[in-house]
Amino acid sequence: MSINNVNNTNKPQLEAQKLAQQQAQGQTSTASTTTTNQAAAPKQDSVSLTQSAQQLANVQKKGSEAPVNQEKVERLKKAISDGEYRVNPEALAKKIAVLEAQILGVKA
Repeated sequence: MSINNVNNTNKPQLEAQKLAQQQAQGQTSTASTTTTNQAAAPKQDSVSLTQSAQQLANVQKKGSEAPVNQEKVERLKKAISDGEYRVNPEALAKKIAVLEAQILGVKA
């Protein structure tokens, strides 16, 4: 008794045949596609940003344009690398609270 496995047909050979047919059809239809593409108007993609995304883009733009006190930056880098920079936890906590209030729209 023989068992025919329908799922195990010669897939690579079938795929090669399909590819050859597609390529042959593509070569014959290339000329007609070219004339069709010239007649049809090209489609244009568009993107729209939400208000939040627009605000974020504006903030990033302003941040990149902001003046930088390079002398202060170098001084802080040196203090950090030398282990001399100290953080004032109270002042940092106050600034974080103010920033969170601004973000959430709450008065601090």
